[in-house]
Amino acid sequence: MSDFEHSSAEKDARRTQPGRPWTPQEDFRQDALRRYLAAVAGAASARSTEESERPHGREHLEPRATTAPEPPVRKPAVPRVRDVMRVPAASVPGDMTFLDVAHALAREQVNALPVVDADDHVIGVVSESDLLAKAAVMAEPRRHGAVGRLWQHRLYDKSHGDTAATLMTFPPVTVHPEQKVADAAWTAAHGRLKRLPVTDHHGRLVGVVSRLDLLRALIRDDAEILAEVESLVGRHLLDPRGVEVTVERGVVTVAGRVDKALVPELLASVRDIDDVVDVVDDTEAV
Repeated sequence: MSDFEHSSAEKDARRTQPGRPWTPQEDFRQDALRRYLAAVAGAASARSTEESERPHGREHLEPRATTAPEPPVRKPAVPRVRDVMRVPAASVPGDMTFLDVAHALAREQVNALPVVDADDHVIGVVSESDLLAKAAVMAEPRRHGAVGRLWQHRLYDKSHGDTAATLMTFPPVTVHPEQKVADAAWTAAHGRLKRLPVTDHHGRLVGVVSRLDLLRALIRDDAEILAEVESLVGRHLLDPRGVEVTVERGVVTVAGRVDKALVPELLASVRDIDDVVDVVDDTEAV
């Protein structure tokens, strides 16, 4: 990740720090958030690299091989939005009243819902903040001072509406089922959105995906990382039984007696594994 991306990730993490006392659970959440932002930034960098290296024109064509090609290396499947989205997706019709929208958000236990027309096309998203704008003006119709008038003007834009269609935020930000999870995560992070409606090619609602769904798809748990590291150790060492590997929150610790000449290459390979945050070398040279 570049210095700019590191700085952006740190700023986002600081902005999400709570005002309440720090707890072990909050520490884990912040750690997961940093890994999530790093994964999103990494996906953006990879996409930029792919586009810059993509061949243009006939001058980039490779000469035809005269020998039989080697069998292709099987790459892990790229996770798609369809693999992590939730169906069916709750939604509200455009003519639903203000109070009914509030009840729907409470019933579904979410902070936003897609607004659909009669043909199930997503036309917007109505959120708690949209409803609060109306409720605030209803509770206090008059505000004083220049700042109060400016704030009141913004609230009035929402307070004039009585239905989901007139209260919603539009145009909606949506993703497609065939999109890569990394691209959807970038969209969510860029727009600071907690949930994204998933639509088909005609704009009809087919599901919904949350930031947590995207996070789980982008970041493997420690057990999966451990399994890959152990497999890697088995390929690098003749006798991997003398090596102990542990993983905690993406930090890999390698311990045991290892041939000194093999350690640098082994640790470099471990660092290249996706979602490895750091590598601790506790090996003893033999």
